[in-house]
Amino acid sequence: MGQHTTGSDRAIPHFQDGPDHESLLVGHSSQIMERTSKPSWNRALDYGCKICLRGTSYCFLLACQVKRDMIRAIRACKTAAEERAVVRKECAAIRSAVSENDQDYRHRNLAKLMFIHMLGYPTHFGQMECLKLIASPGFPEKRIGYLGLMLLLDERQEVLMLVTNSLKQYPLYIWFYAFDYFSVISKSSSILLRDLNHSNQYIVGLALCALGNICSAEMARDLAPEVEKLLQFRDPNIRKKAALCSIRIVRKVPDLAENFINPAASLLKEKHHGVLLTGIQLCTDLCRVSAEALEYFRKKCTEGLVKVLKDVVNSPYAPEYDISGIADPFLHIRLLRLLRVLGQGDADASDCMNDILAQVATKTESNKNAGNAILYECVETIMSIEDNSGLRVLAINILGRFLSNRDNNIRYVALNMLMKAITVDTQAVQRHRPTILECVKDSDASIRKRALELVYLLVNESNVKPLTKELIEYLEVSDQEFKGDLTAKICSIVEKLSPEKIWYIDQMLKVLSEAGNYVKDEVWHALIVVITNASNLHGYTVRSLYRAVQTSGEKETLVRVAVWCIGEYGEMLVNNVGVLDVEEPITVTESDAVDVIEVAIKHHTTDLTTRAMCLIALLKLSCRFPTCSQRIKDVIVQDKGNLVLELQQRSIEFNSIIEKHQNIRSALVERMPVLDEATYSGRRAGSLPAAVSTSQGAALNLSNGVAKAAAAPLVDLLDLSSDDTPAPSSSGNDFLQDLLGVDLSPASSQAGQAQKSGTDVLLDLLSIGSPSAQDSSFTPNALSKSSQDDKTSMGALERLSSPSAPSIQASSPAGGSPMMDLLDGFASGPPLAEANGPAYPSVVAFESNSLRVMFNFSKQPGNPQTTIIEATFMNKSSVVYTDFIFQAAVPKFLQLHLDPASSNSLPESGDGSITQKLRVTNSQHGKKALVMRIRINYKANSKDTLEEGQISNFPRDL
Repeated sequence: MGQHTTGSDRAIPHFQDGPDHESLLVGHSSQIMERTSKPSWNRALDYGCKICLRGTSYCFLLACQVKRDMIRAIRACKTAAEERAVVRKECAAIRSAVSENDQDYRHRNLAKLMFIHMLGYPTHFGQMECLKLIASPGFPEKRIGYLGLMLLLDERQEVLMLVTNSLKQYPLYIWFYAFDYFSVISKSSSILLRDLNHSNQYIVGLALCALGNICSAEMARDLAPEVEKLLQFRDPNIRKKAALCSIRIVRKVPDLAENFINPAASLLKEKHHGVLLTGIQLCTDLCRVSAEALEYFRKKCTEGLVKVLKDVVNSPYAPEYDISGIADPFLHIRLLRLLRVLGQGDADASDCMNDILAQVATKTESNKNAGNAILYECVETIMSIEDNSGLRVLAINILGRFLSNRDNNIRYVALNMLMKAITVDTQAVQRHRPTILECVKDSDASIRKRALELVYLLVNESNVKPLTKELIEYLEVSDQEFKGDLTAKICSIVEKLSPEKIWYIDQMLKVLSEAGNYVKDEVWHALIVVITNASNLHGYTVRSLYRAVQTSGEKETLVRVAVWCIGEYGEMLVNNVGVLDVEEPITVTESDAVDVIEVAIKHHTTDLTTRAMCLIALLKLSCRFPTCSQRIKDVIVQDKGNLVLELQQRSIEFNSIIEKHQNIRSALVERMPVLDEATYSGRRAGSLPAAVSTSQGAALNLSNGVAKAAAAPLVDLLDLSSDDTPAPSSSGNDFLQDLLGVDLSPASSQAGQAQKSGTDVLLDLLSIGSPSAQDSSFTPNALSKSSQDDKTSMGALERLSSPSAPSIQASSPAGGSPMMDLLDGFASGPPLAEANGPAYPSVVAFESNSLRVMFNFSKQPGNPQTTIIEATFMNKSSVVYTDFIFQAAVPKFLQLHLDPASSNSLPESGDGSITQKLRVTNSQHGKKALVMRIRINYKANSKDTLEEGQISNFPRDL
């Protein structure tokens, strides 16, 4: 069998033409692993072991042993620099041998190159050596040559767009490399064609193996007829490799699928196990890329596949294909996946496979991993084919058993599948609710999160109370990193499915007490809205909050809600108004209520919102608790010198109200009006009634392209301007303005009625008048009309606003907001039209029968070399494009940066678009114009499509 040479190669066997010698390979590989431990060599050995699956790895290991001197030298290197020196020396020797056309050592040189390649060093100069070896007549040379070809060259290198971009840095090197690549591709295709028709079946197998690994679209079109013939070859190993090669061809060029339909169908009748497996996979891929193939296999092959699966299920013990007592699980899984594709959307095919699916689901053991894999594929097939309620209940029960498995992976995939099943049969999934709830408490973070999402989908009106109770109880003991997700889900469940307001308030208070620091602002805002609407529960709520804040005073959101309610309903807390039967009696004095707010101010010194709400609550209590007025004043005055301007201003103003404006204090601190729940819910969801949007003022177009909503009209803290309830507004104003009773919507335009102006609510806080009358575009509201004698009290604020009114009026566009900005009143900004630099016309950069690309241009001020391009892609066909990828290349004097696209799916018939921004820097600005080559890949009806073009119609001054 072997020949032996002298010297260092004495122990190395040489194989003649023939099949793989696996036992000898295992022996050599074990010796190598015993003698080696360097990480770089281990990586190479791992890589070689992966290639073992291709059936040619023994060549790799054999050649590595031949070159053990080089390996030892690399292992002996202590630094990366030493390793690079050794590699450079070896590469120089190999280059010399290549230039001298040394035929005797060509295969050994290529073995060295493969090892060097796996260490991460460039080996492009050895590609032509691969061709010379595969062109040799002998099997050993071809074997090492094909292995080198698969390692040193792959089909991804055909994407020369990357080569074009690399020209900026390595122009000469890359062009030589591209030339070398095209030479290799053209020559390798011709050699492959010859070897596919070789009389030696082992050489044919090598060619098929190489083609299956590096086949490009062009090679697939050239060699597909030869591969199709080999599907009928006499040797089953060749048929198996031809089927694997056909799979790659079909994936690369879906248009060739129709050529393989009949040969693939014949493979389904094979008795050889390997050929049958690859044939089933080939049929599956054909069905996914070709509707014609799918229809053919549904009509001709469904019954045959069901019979094959039945034979496999009922087959006796076969040790050759047995894994852990499960007969041939790989064939099981391949058959189930193909049946899933055939049964989806076809009632007849689904009926044909119902019985065998039930048989697989009931007969397969679930205590082995291989059995669980079969059951999972069976469940996925049952959930994908046409409706059969009995089978689906059986499948969901299997998933329920999976949830009790100790393996985290099995439980995770079961939760994923149950999330899909809940849309089909909710009642069957509900039966496993206790098990799913236990998964929420699992120690594995991914299982907890997935189970929580499933529980959220399971909640309905009938089970919301017990499920919420379970989740809140777990919230008390859950991990800190999980509290955020759990709190958000509980709050969403309570808001969405609350049966009554008292239950809603109770559950939210429990959440605030347990995880108040994880509750988002909009959640406690919504709670306050609900509380204001539940007039019969005001006393109960403020007492419940008082109890909660005594034990959980460190929770910010709980303190905010408690402070707000005590400020609004403090007298109900003290006087025990509206006591319910379910409440325990409680005695609270006025001093106790003030204590809560004073403690909150001391404990939350860094929280501006909480401290501001505390000051407002104290101002209200100063009127409702006269006996504590002096104490409240002393607390408010403490912030008179606060470094935070907002708190300082509130402290001074509130102190002035308490001392000097006793006559208007009671009107200023009246209880908040009821906040409309529907309006607030619509604002959160972003879906307000159409009537509201039609009454909005004109939008102000800013220089950054963002449309700013027209400002709110001048509001009155006492709501004296109108008896009607203002229409809700879609603007994103702060929720605290609602708490102050602020009208956030502009008044509807009526005949003879002037448009109201927008200003800050704090201008009206002390009843000190309205903005200057110099601005004739608006009129004061009812409160300012009724207090004309107090206009002079505007003081410094009015003196600041008056000079700026003309400039504001002049710079505001028609229909825009007259709201005054005190800073802008002294210095006018640049014109809006020039904020983004000069304007450039849009151009149609690329257009075909199916696609249209528009380019919009802009420049940053002061940077004329950089152009920002917004590319807009429109679909002109009636088919949705998926996996949409845009690539671009530019010459050396340009630098290109691409931002991520807005989407990878392009709707059909121009119903939507994809946008992507490009930033191009022109180092020859003013001398050379922009030019660009583009490449667009997408899938239409699951078929890959490629479009290319060159853009040279850029505006000249870019």
